[in-house]
Amino acid sequence: MSNKLEELLNTAKLNELLRKKELEDEKKSCIMWGLAILGAVALVGVIAYAVYKHFTPDYLEDFEDDFDDFDDDFFEDVDDTEE
Repeated sequence: MSNKLEELLNTAKLNELLRKKELEDEKKSCIMWGLAILGAVALVGVIAYAVYKHFTPDYLEDFEDDFDDFDDDFFEDVDDTEE
C-alpha cells in the first residue's frame, strides 16, 4: 500500500514540475512573439524610410549648382575701386 502511495506522490510531483515547465515555455513563447512583432514593425519602418530617401529629390544639389557659376572676380573688382 505504501508503495502505491509513493508512486502517487511521485506522479503528482512530476505533474507539478511538468506544469511549471509548460508555464515557463508559454512565457518565453509570448516574449518571442512580442519581439518578433516589434522587429517586423521596425523593419517596415526602415524599408519605408529607405524608399522615401531614394525617391525624394535632392534639392540641395540644385541649390549648390547655382553658386558654381558665381563670378569670384566681382569681389576683387569692388576692392580695387574702393582704394
